[in-house]
Amino acid sequence: LIIWRAICISEAVVSTQSTGMSIDFLLSSEEDAVIWRGAKKNGMIKDFLSSVDWGELDYLVIDTPPGTSDEHLAIVSLLKQAKITGTVLVTTPQEVSLGDVRKEINFCRKLRLPVIGLVENMARYECPKCRTVSEIFPATSGGAQALADSEGMPLICSIPVCPQVGQSGDNGVEGLDIPTEYGILVEQVIRFCDG
Repeated sequence: LIIWRAICISEAVVSTQSTGMSIDFLLSSEEDAVIWRGAKKNGMIKDFLSSVDWGELDYLVIDTPPGTSDEHLAIVSLLKQAKITGTVLVTTPQEVSLGDVRKEINFCRKLRLPVIGLVENMARYECPKCRTVSEIFPATSGGAQALADSEGMPLICSIPVCPQVGQSGDNGVEGLDIPTEYGILVEQVIRFCDG
């Protein structure tokens, strides 16, 4: 199995070309559901990591679902020999998301997986017309900053809700005016990995 598809990320975010792989690329229809468990799911993760022709990589970014499930264990164990540089944990301001990330932090510590830092997604919304800033998901317990402080790790950035990012993904359009926080995130990860 050698499958890959190149996607470009706006140079406003990072000045390089990126390649990506998704299970969606292997489905016969956009409406197909993937209902896999255990060995089949872990086998596909292994194929993605060992059988896909990624070319020469500077960085490998893996987007996983929230939590500490089989996917996370499989990825960490399969990449152990590659000496994983670190992970970025993403949360939203609500306590339910922060609780999941607390578990992910403990997961990383138990597996000795360095945490580069936290990212708070959907931290606020700024109306494009009147510039009023609203907290759609209020941080009742201090949000990602309080979690980062209590865990002794950096909060890399707080990313606002940005409809343009969603529209960009929906329409396959790149290069829209996106929040500068995305660039900050990329810069911090590169600095950590290269430092």
